[in-house]
Formats: sequence, structure tokens, C-alpha cells
Amino acid sequence: MNSQILRYRPEDLERYVECFLNKLGVPLPDAQTSARILVAADLRGISSHGVIRLHTYYGSRIQKGLIDPLTPLIPVYETAATATLDAGNGLGMVAASRAMERCIQMTRQANVAIVSVRNSNHFGIAGYYAMMALKENQIGISLTNAQPLVAPTYGRTAMLGTNPIAVAIPCAGRLPFVLDMATSIVPIGKITVHEKAGQPVPLGWGMDASGKMTENPSEILKGGALSPLGGSDILRGYKGYDLAVVVDILSGILSGSGFGVTTDPKGKPARIGHFFMAINIGAFRPLEDFKRDMAALMTELQNAPKAEGQTRIYLAGEKEFEQEAENRARGVPLLDEVVKGLDQAGREVGVPFELTAL
Repeated sequence: MNSQILRYRPEDLERYVECFLNKLGVPLPDAQTSARILVAADLRGISSHGVIRLHTYYGSRIQKGLIDPLTPLIPVYETAATATLDAGNGLGMVAASRAMERCIQMTRQANVAIVSVRNSNHFGIAGYYAMMALKENQIGISLTNAQPLVAPTYGRTAMLGTNPIAVAIPCAGRLPFVLDMATSIVPIGKITVHEKAGQPVPLGWGMDASGKMTENPSEILKGGALSPLGGSDILRGYKGYDLAVVVDILSGILSGSGFGVTTDPKGKPARIGHFFMAINIGAFRPLEDFKRDMAALMTELQNAPKAEGQTRIYLAGEKEFEQEAENRARGVPLLDEVVKGLDQAGREVGVPFELTAL
């Protein structure tokens, strides 16, 4: 039986998420921040990091005592241009948004600032925090480590997270350049979707418990691992592997948080680490000149000769911005199974999902 897609107003979804988290003890301002970030993921077509995680991850971990709903963000080290903050095992979205705000504030004096966060949790889409810098016409960078799901090149055991990298850069007269990518070929959710559908995955996405590439999603999920970006050695997968290591170092080791297999152990605090950077472009050259040249580069890339049968060259972030515009107009799409899960979890905490689909 095919799943049905239901659409909801983004503002209605945000209010529901706010109420759900607030009911679990999250202060209203923090619940609003978290709601905005989760719905932003669904708007941009990244449903694996959207409201589907409200009860399956955030709500569940709060109820089990694995996330502190109050998110006590405490400065550990601080200079004019850097800071390390301890999230106190709080909500990753709250800790990350506050950390990036601090980073942007620092650039007003220091021009370039870096803030690292320790003892946090999953923070949603990395691109959201990088894009926060765009409002100040700055370059934003956001990294995080995560639960080990990816095997190193020549390895067979999951040792690293999908460890995303996000970079947002303003342009003149056009959409900003927004890179938001994992350092694995695919997220684990893609494997799960194929397993539920009874479909094989493309060879190279992941490996079985022996380290052999497999098309069977169940073998990847049960004792196997995801492949790093690039896949096998012959396709230079070690580049994705090493990028994941760099993210783990900057997010986990630099902040004094978990790293490698010590990140997000089952049944224990996640100890996830984040890394944020903001760059004041005007400290290097006139802002408008930079944005003009960015636009020129983007135009050159899109106007490059197309491969046979192709009509468009995309730039980083374009598909997500277009998806967001469509979903704001038509409503945020949710699978009916997701809606049922939200309603069941909501009723258990006293916040039933009673939104009207469009």
C-alpha cells in the first residue's frame, strides 16, 4: 500500500512542535527555536532531519533523561574571537543557534570568530546555522560530528558519523551559495527507506559486516556500515573518509566532546560536538565587490556547456531554496505514517496532532 502525502502550513507545524517540546519541559523560547529549525528542514526537502525526529529522537531522549530540556549553555573558554561552550547535554538546535549567534556577534569586533560546542545532541540540518550568517552578509560555516555510522577506507566497522559540512556565502542579485553535505555517500535514512520498500540500494552506498559492498540494505543496517563520500578506494573514497575525520577533530576533539566511537553511545548522553565560524567579508575586501564576483562565478558555472541530454547546472543550495518556495506555497509534505507517529506520541504527552491538512 502506497503512503499518502499530507501537507500542512509551516506555521501550524511550528506551533505544534513548540507545544510538544514545551509540554516536555523545554522553555517556550527554546521550543520555538527548535520548532523553527525542524520545520526548516522539511521546508527545504530534508525530511530525514525534520519533524519526523520530534518524537523518535528529541522527545524520546528527553523522556529517557538523555537530553536536558533546559539546555544550560555554559562558557568554558572565551577570547575576543573564540569560545568553547558546554551545552550541558541540552537540545542541539538550541545550543547551536545560540553558539552561532555568539559567533556572529564576535565578528563585529574580531571580524573572524569561531565557537565550538561540547556535550550537545543532534542539531538538525547543518545548513541552518551557516545561513544565519547571511543576514549579516557574512560567510557562515557549520560542522558537527555524529553517531558512528561510516567505516573508514579499508575498514568494515562504523567509526565515524556522517559528519556534515555546511558553508553559506552571500552573492549579489541571486541566491546565496549554500553547501550542506554529509561526508558519507548517503545518510542512514536512505538505507532505511530502501529496506522498508524492499528495494536494493546502489552498490557502493554501504557494506556488510565483513566490509564487502552490498546492495542489501538490511546487511548494511545490521552490523554493516555506510561508505564514506566517494565510496571505494578506486573512487578515492579516502577523501570523504578524511573529510569526516577533519569534521570529527574540529567538532569533537577541539571542543573537548565525544569523538569517533565515543560519540552518541547507545543509552548514554550523546556528547556530540559542533564547530561554527563566521567571517566578516568586509575585513578582507569591499563587501559589494566580493558579492559581485561571487555572482559572476555562479553565473559562469551555470552557463558552462551542458553534458549531452542535460539542460541545467545546479549550484549548491538551489534545489533546497526551490523546494522551500514550493512547500511554503503548497504546504509542508509529511507522509501519513509520520503524521500517525506524531499523533500517537503527542497523545501520550497530552498534545495530540490535530492540525488540518491542506
